[in-house]
Amino acid sequence: MSTPLGVSLRPYTPADQTAVLRLINADRLPGQPPTTPAMLNHALEGRSPVDAQWWAALDPPTTEVIVEDTGAVFGVVSYAVHPKDNTGLILWLHCGEAARTADMLIHRAVAALAPRPVKAFQIASALSLGLEALPVRNRAVTDEALRRAGFTGERLLRYLRAALPAPGLPHAAHVHIGPVDDTGKNARRLEIRNGPDVVAEAVVGPPVHGIGVLWWIEVAASARGQGLGRALLGSALDVLAGLGATEVILYVDDDAPAGDDRDRTAANRLYASAGFIEIDRLHSYTRTH
Repeated sequence: MSTPLGVSLRPYTPADQTAVLRLINADRLPGQPPTTPAMLNHALEGRSPVDAQWWAALDPPTTEVIVEDTGAVFGVVSYAVHPKDNTGLILWLHCGEAARTADMLIHRAVAALAPRPVKAFQIASALSLGLEALPVRNRAVTDEALRRAGFTGERLLRYLRAALPAPGLPHAAHVHIGPVDDTGKNARRLEIRNGPDVVAEAVVGPPVHGIGVLWWIEVAASARGQGLGRALLGSALDVLAGLGATEVILYVDDDAPAGDDRDRTAANRLYASAGFIEIDRLHSYTRTH
């Protein structure tokens, strides 16, 4: 794809920061904090508090912008190579949801990563609070541009949001609360135990701009049907509210078929009854040819 007259692609420079932040924040989902200069700098450097191990496995990212001959920036794309399997990744892209701009940015990244297979929107960047895939309702133009470029999309997660505090939920008795040191999220784990065994657990992330994250909640198969999930959810949301959160977000991997061990039908009913509302569906993409 040729670049239109009066338009050029070039490497990102610090002078582009304000324009790029404007593009990123124009795509911000409800329940996500505004992207700050510090968050952008971390993304440019290839660092993230979420999925940190995946970022550490990548070569340093390349970030490029599309500019008019006036110097105005109207699109940005960041991409990198995973050297272990020689795969390219489109890490993040923002274009004001202009179809032609999305096409040019995707074409540029694919051409730069060729002849490798390319994946897109596979890991969470520092630009957001754990948003590891593309919200296809909010970013429908980008979704369509990826598919035009030969990418196949895969539904990955539901993205849910609720206000805090959440009245009406029970609270679990005898909950053990401690730090989680192995996630890189500065998270807290809530556990319900039956003797030495953990029968239910939840992990929450501390609030950012008043937004907390429920990273996951799980009840052991042997302890289900006793109301532990609802009680633990109430305790987890209460912990977040106590830390200053006024809203909470949640990512649910609900692509498993009914009856599968990963079936989230019951969990989805629980979240809906607790006031969570689905904001978007998150997709990741692969291009093999």
